[in-house]
Amino acid sequence: MKKEILFVLLDGFADWEGAYIAPNLNCGVEPGSESKYVVKTVAVTKAPVVSCGGFKILPDYEINDIPTNYAGIVLIGGMSWFTPEAKAIIPLIKDAIEKKRLVAGICNASVFLGMHGFLNEVDHTSNGLEYLKNYAGVNYTGERHYINEPAVRSGNIVTANGFAALEFCREILYALEADTSKKIEKSYRMNKTGVWEAPEME
Repeated sequence: MKKEILFVLLDGFADWEGAYIAPNLNCGVEPGSESKYVVKTVAVTKAPVVSCGGFKILPDYEINDIPTNYAGIVLIGGMSWFTPEAKAIIPLIKDAIEKKRLVAGICNASVFLGMHGFLNEVDHTSNGLEYLKNYAGVNYTGERHYINEPAVRSGNIVTANGFAALEFCREILYALEADTSKKIEKSYRMNKTGVWEAPEME
């Protein structure tokens, strides 16, 4: 049975930030390869969520009816992470961290993780250290663990800046052991360069 990865979406979420991750998990890292995971969407309520690009998503789950056996959560960025509504996501993040499941946040979702103290003891990145410190506020004390890279994986915690959707995807695939490192790197190169590499013959 495939394990569920929950994509957490708030109104105005950034379309591109999960665009590579979802098909790599849902369909397999390489066309025709085995997929261990299935992607499901989560929002604060069951009402449709609209991306900043205008795509309307009907969530699979609301925050209070999530199954207990999910394998990880991916927090997609957007400006709504700075609103009171976003606080409803905190218990889910705590649960995932306590159960040592994937917790991945990109762009302002990474700032939200910093804002609530989840990055203080793990290596991480975001939209720049000063940006993170400014928006995360006093609960963020993890400056010594900040790494100025597009995406950073520290155990089950993955963070990225808002322009590093591909690097975010790659680190999530590694964290979930979605496929071999060879196939993960190949998928990353193809999407990064736009040069097709034919699948290897068995």
